[in-house]
Amino acid sequence: MNNFDFVAASLLDQAKADKFSGYDPFDGLNSKLFDVLPVLRSGPLGLAWIQFFKRSPFNFRTLLCVPKRRNPKGIALFILGMLEDFDRTKDANYLQQATDLAEWLLQQQCDRTTWQHSCWGYHFDWNARAFFVPKGKPNVITTIYVAQALYALAKVTGESKFLQSALDAGHFIVKTLYTEAEGRCFFAYIPGEVAFVHNASLWAAAWVAIVARDTENAVYRELALKVARQSVMEQAEDGSWVYGARHHHQFIDGFHTGYNLEALDLIRRSLEVSEFDNSIDKGFAYYKRVFFEEDGTAKYYHDNRYPLDMHSVAQAVLTLIKVGGREEDLALADRIIRRALDTLYLPRQGRFVYQKTKRFTNRINYMRWTQAWVYYSFAAFNNSLKKQ
Repeated sequence: MNNFDFVAASLLDQAKADKFSGYDPFDGLNSKLFDVLPVLRSGPLGLAWIQFFKRSPFNFRTLLCVPKRRNPKGIALFILGMLEDFDRTKDANYLQQATDLAEWLLQQQCDRTTWQHSCWGYHFDWNARAFFVPKGKPNVITTIYVAQALYALAKVTGESKFLQSALDAGHFIVKTLYTEAEGRCFFAYIPGEVAFVHNASLWAAAWVAIVARDTENAVYRELALKVARQSVMEQAEDGSWVYGARHHHQFIDGFHTGYNLEALDLIRRSLEVSEFDNSIDKGFAYYKRVFFEEDGTAKYYHDNRYPLDMHSVAQAVLTLIKVGGREEDLALADRIIRRALDTLYLPRQGRFVYQKTKRFTNRINYMRWTQAWVYYSFAAFNNSLKKQ
């Protein structure tokens, strides 16, 4: 077992010990204190409360009665990692654990009487500057990662209920999230909201493209291409994308850029089109040139390395494997992982910190944001190395 295998195995063992439950940077509104005055969750106090929890290097969750919970997106990431490990080792234990978790995901679907189709959201109320999302309301990113996990598992096990639910998520995306507003056509992040965010819209288009291919749905195919063209049209000449259209979304960061590239590449491969080749090539070149330092440090923003964050590292590894895949890309991924182990790994605890800034290190253990992403990306990298 190499060092990367050992780290991934340690992360998975710890997650199993915690029954895949944990804290999240945005779970502050799960505090039982809000059970007394729930109306405060959606106001300025709720937004400030979430930001306090997210930014504090001290974990007040036990003190303020925020319980550990499973996050559907985090569970999906663990399933995707387990499938990589199963493919590499053929150890049936990975497949059994992934199947057990997938059964749980099927039970966690958002209310079908409201949404009609398979979809998932977070296990907490989410108060952001652009919108308030109550617990139980679906969002596109969680839905897509869960659909990916169920779909991948169905391809291995042949279990039809996983496949049906994964494909049904595409119908939710088309029928509930397709939006035309402010001169754009896109898939919204949240039902009923009109904030345009590139990674959310592109990932939704990517999943619609897969559903279109598998069900031979020409309408879905054209809709996926139409939405993807919107983000390609708004790509900067240097290959970059800002996060979204709102005034407070005018930043360029690494892991959302990686999302955009991975989603566009998936659309290209699923629909067998070449029209996005130039956009992907230009964006991938920008990504590798701007977001990684010579020693392998993965930068958060295009103009600022801080905060150092394992989410940036994990998506970098996946982007380099999936969009690139060449020897030079795997070599860069190797360097990024080794640098992260030097700077963000806690060997005694066998896990990674949340973030490191210029002034301090936030060592809070976040299951969905950090450990699940790292496990998935390391498992994918280990599998890629074996295939090489």
